Amino acid sequence: MVERKSWVTFMLLMLVSALVLAGCGGGSGSSSGDKELTFMFRGGTDEQKAYQAVVKKFEEEHPGVKVKIIVTAADQYATKLRAAITGNSMPDVFYFAPGDMKAYVNSKVLMNLTPYIEKNKDINLDNIWKYGVDLYRYDGKMAGQGDLYGMPKDVGPFALGYNKTLFEKEGIPLPDKDKPYTWEEFIKVNQQATKDTNGDGKPDVFGTGFNVQWALQSFVWSNGADWLDESKTKVTIDDPKFAEALQFFADMQNKYKITPSIEEAQTLDTYQRWMKGEMAFFPVGPWDMSTFEKLPFDYDLLPFPAGSTGKSATWIGSLGIGVSAKTKHPEEAAALVNYLTASKEGMKQLVDAKVQIPNLLDMADEWAKDTSTKPENKQEFIDIVKDYGRALPGNYTYNAEWYDMFFTDIQPVLDGKMTAADYVKQQQPKMQKLLDKAVEQEKKSQNK
Repeated sequence: MVERKSWVTFMLLMLVSALVLAGCGGGSGSSSGDKELTFMFRGGTDEQKAYQAVVKKFEEEHPGVKVKIIVTAADQYATKLRAAITGNSMPDVFYFAPGDMKAYVNSKVLMNLTPYIEKNKDINLDNIWKYGVDLYRYDGKMAGQGDLYGMPKDVGPFALGYNKTLFEKEGIPLPDKDKPYTWEEFIKVNQQATKDTNGDGKPDVFGTGFNVQWALQSFVWSNGADWLDESKTKVTIDDPKFAEALQFFADMQNKYKITPSIEEAQTLDTYQRWMKGEMAFFPVGPWDMSTFEKLPFDYDLLPFPAGSTGKSATWIGSLGIGVSAKTKHPEEAAALVNYLTASKEGMKQLVDAKVQIPNLLDMADEWAKDTSTKPENKQEFIDIVKDYGRALPGNYTYNAEWYDMFFTDIQPVLDGKMTAADYVKQQQPKMQKLLDKAVEQEKKSQNK
């Protein structure tokens, strides 16, 4: 009996030891000794597939490292990331918006990547878009300079697309890919494209349908106005040039009838109309390329129409990929960031999946020259990043609450029930109050 009890005890001890070792292995499916990283990101179906494939390749090239992927819906991502931060359950590697960088650095959420980038001989920062890299620099006071606390997942130039098939069918001359329409020319072309095709007295095909939150910037900037002054501490939407641009934007629906009304958009939203070929113009981001490749018509890119400056304007989006300051595996986490953002192997996979433009300059030049893939004028994406694209206004400040306030009550202007001049006069002091608060919050965080 004594021998049998000893044997049972021995077997129990062996079982417990095995369980403990398994628990240290870094997650299910990983062998003992593997280091497990968590990678939290968001994106459409095609982007998710692309990143899963790149992560798999990273694991193959980094034996002993396993990556657990956490995918979140785009509209829930920011909320869930903040919950993870406050709940002390940060992923090792994650997407973050450039507008959040200063707050995340000051509150010690992000790890400084500079040492890991400088010692990686395969990374050449001069071969990556300077605009993208500088978005994630911070010296404790000014964004855009100092150490790197993230690397650009991508740069996302927001271009304007047009339905080439519709133009040819209606006998409308194709736009000049190098010269933007004036606002007046843009209206005339849209009016030519807007058609009642079934004789019920209502348009079935529209010129365009812009979302104010993502397209108004182009009209404001090309008219010589902006949301902020040069110091980034004063809200300037009460500029008459700003009001003029906003009024023009609203007039496209109410005066010129070239964009669907609220009721018409409820029946079929503007994105769906574009996808069906029932719209002449629609914004296009690099993330749309894989989906738009299947459009039932030919499309291409052109510059946004130009206001009083005579120059086209638009924004460049970006997300950063950063590392938690609390990660247990800083070397491996930094290696994953660098593989996703700066390696030729990782970048080629993402570009081939048609979910972004290349981060690498030499790769971007070759990619733009390839006219065999849609859109043919991919050079427009490159021109936006090189020449005339800008960051969204909310990226310049400690938080974007002041900027978000602009869009909260804008519907009456879009519906023609309130003038743009009255609206900017009403919103400017509200926005300034929130911006002043953000400036104070930033000062306090720097003194911690």
